[in-house]
This record gives sequence, C-alpha cells and structure tokens, in this order.
Amino acid sequence: MRASLTLVLASGLLGATSFFAAHAAQPADVSAQASTEIVSPLEAQARAQWREDISHIATPSEGCFHATYPSVIWERTACKQAIPRVAPMPRWRSFGAAQNAGNGNDYTLQSSTLITKAVGSFPSVTGVTSESGVGVAAYGGGGILGPNEYSLQINSSFDHTTSACRNHSGCTVWQQFVYAPDYSVNGEAAVFMQYWLIGYGGSSCPSGFGSDGAGDCYRNSAAATAPDVPATQLGNLKLTGTVSSGGTDTVVFTNGTQAYSASGNDSVLYLAQVWDVSEFNVVGNAGGSEAKFNSGSSITVKVAVNNGSTSAPACVANSGSTGESNNLNLGSCTAGGGSSPYIQFTESN
Repeated sequence: MRASLTLVLASGLLGATSFFAAHAAQPADVSAQASTEIVSPLEAQARAQWREDISHIATPSEGCFHATYPSVIWERTACKQAIPRVAPMPRWRSFGAAQNAGNGNDYTLQSSTLITKAVGSFPSVTGVTSESGVGVAAYGGGGILGPNEYSLQINSSFDHTTSACRNHSGCTVWQQFVYAPDYSVNGEAAVFMQYWLIGYGGSSCPSGFGSDGAGDCYRNSAAATAPDVPATQLGNLKLTGTVSSGGTDTVVFTNGTQAYSASGNDSVLYLAQVWDVSEFNVVGNAGGSEAKFNSGSSITVKVAVNNGSTSAPACVANSGSTGESNNLNLGSCTAGGGSSPYIQFTESN
C-alpha cells in the first residue's frame, strides 16, 4: 500500500458499513483451510474450476459477499470498516534494497488495451516453511509485524488522471485490491480496495478522503472479513480485481473452498477508464514493511487479465507501485497470450 496508510473514514464507503450491517447476515465462521487436506485429483480439479468460476461471477450489488464451494451464489455478509493503522510514510521509491521484490522493484503487466479484470495467483510455491512481517528502518519500522503478516496486492499504476482528480494539475489516480491478515482485528483478515489521488495538492481532500499531509488523498472501500491464512498456504490463494465503467469495482479473495468479496462504485476513481497496468505480489502488511520468507523459499507469481485481447502483454521490470516488499529476488519474467493474457515470474532466496 502506498505509504501504507490504512485509514477508512468514519463515514465509510458510500455508507456501506451501516447499510450492510443492518441488512446482512454475518459470514460463516470458516477458519483457514488446512493445507494437509487430501482430496482426489478430480475433486482438486473441480475446486480449482470453482475458484476460477466464482471470480468471474459478479456480486449482486455493491457490498460484501461470501460463497462456499460448490455454490456459485454470492451470499451477502456484513461489511466492516478498517481502523486507522499508521502515520504517513515517505514515498516508496526513496528507500529499499533493489534486489528485493516490491518497493518499486517489481514486474508489472502492461496492456495496450484497457483491463477489466486481473487475477493474481501462485502456480508454484516450494520451500516456504515460515514468513514474518518485519519493519523497514527507512520507513520507521512500521506496518503489521510478526509471524504470517503479509498482504496480497493487485495494484494499478499511478500514471493516469480521471475526473476524480477534479482538474487538479498533476493529480493521478491509483487503486489497490488487497487481502491483509490482522488488518483491523487480530485473527481476522480484511478484503478491500484502497483508493488514492496522488498529487492532489494542498491539505484539503475531497469529501470522504483523508490527507497524507504530502499532497495525496486516500480512502478505503468497505472491507469483507476473511480468515487469516498462513503464508505456507500461498498456493491455495487467489486474488481478483474487477472494474466496470458506470458500475462497481470488486475484489475477490479465494482460499480453497471459500470466497470473499467487497465491492464499491467505480466512480470513486473511475479506474475502469484508464486501467492498463497491473502489479501482483505477496509483500509486507502495511507501513512499508517487508514479508520475510525463510531461506530456500521459491514462489511463482502469475497475474492474468481480461483486456479484450488475446495478445501477450508486456512484462516490464522496475515498474511496481506498492510501498511494501518481500525478501525474495526476482527471476526472469515471461508473458503469454490467449483468452487471459498473463505474465509470470519466479522469486526466491
């Protein structure tokens, strides 16, 4: 998260929290699924297909939802607000070890056409036995720190402006789709979107946005509650971000046989009008922190998109936007076309 500010204003996203708390059932009490569960190859294939299918099924409306395999029906759940986390931090490109993934040193998928959906996954995870969120001294050591503290992020670039900038010179929009363990409550993860108006200028931000004190404005969507999943189970996880011009933007997190989603109006930033770059990775959990994996870890990262094209996208190095990082070294990147054009790379230590 840029500068890793995690404040949701008391008003919430379009009043979503108060509305859905009054009209929604609480999500099922589902714990993180054990990676030791043994299923047949046919069942594993069926579950994988379900995770793919549910990420493509739109939620009925704005708000928070939950689905359980094999159902492909989203059930409304109560949205939550995320508590304020940390003070503003320095800009992400100012510090950080260049060899580690994140903090600007990351591959991004760059499309020649507009992206409507991005799906981040980990096709191969080997050697991961532990992970811990650690502070980065240059950022003041902030973030959510300790064992299994990390975040999954799909990020747009911050190169485009929309009418959300209200004609402020130099202003650009930036949107993140996030899964973050222990974000507001210990033992609970949050699935949400974070919105930024970069370079908005001055100390006065639009209604519903907070100021980072450096000319940027930010807010969060309402958050869906999901289980904390150990980093050793990254291979089970998938994060999806979807945008719809004139409609809603949605983040979907899937873990095994469970799916969780949160959505908000695209008019917060109008990302659907300009989204052409997508970054995905596992990094620290807020505050510019680092996800530190045990030695011998190797993770294959894949981000695939729907962009109305079957051509292979460009894979561009040193072009990430997240302020967080991990302690893994980037390998080479490959790109492929087809119904879901993608980039894929391996990072290891």
